[in-house]
Amino acid sequence: MAVNAASVKELRASTGAGMLDCKNALEEANGDLTKAAELLREKGLSAAANKAGRIATEGVVESYIHAGGRIGVLVEVNCETDFVAKTDQFKDFVRDVAMQIAAANPLYVRREEVPQEALDKEREILTNQALNEGKPANIVDRMVDGRIGKYYEENCLMEQAFIKDPDKKISQLINEKVSKIGENITIRRFVRFELGEGLEKKTENFAEEVMAQVKK
Repeated sequence: MAVNAASVKELRASTGAGMLDCKNALEEANGDLTKAAELLREKGLSAAANKAGRIATEGVVESYIHAGGRIGVLVEVNCETDFVAKTDQFKDFVRDVAMQIAAANPLYVRREEVPQEALDKEREILTNQALNEGKPANIVDRMVDGRIGKYYEENCLMEQAFIKDPDKKISQLINEKVSKIGENITIRRFVRFELGEGLEKKTENFAEEVMAQVKK
């Protein structure tokens, strides 16, 4: 399919790949920016792909506490050098990641971390849902595969929509930062605490409050 110049420019900015490579990737991905970026990385054509194998052992542990102390997040984000770890650009990025975790409440960093047991259980639930909806048995598997993809998007940080720019996934945001900063960046781990979690209490949507605060 034909792609527009704006999409090519945006993909080039986020990956650091050449203009022609970006154009070809977008055509192959039918205009999907996220998929095109993944194709470039797979082919080793993006700046992020070239840096992905480099060891990142420096970085910071950032904390974010929501107003009133009702949600708290600790996240470790790594880069290659202490110099980059001390820059405002890197620190701002890490803080955005911490706020993302507070607002969107992911369970895992990436899909590879989802336990097989959890996936099997989710697939079982989704299969039963589709059958109960009266869907034909011959299309249930395809429907479940699509809904499993949605499960990843909701529960895996790297696949979530960025709260400050919902058209962009966290994985794409990282690729952009890698291209600008010039070092490999990885989100290693996080922990999120919510006041009263697991206790019986009145329903409060703290995540919506965090997102509202971000948009101010």
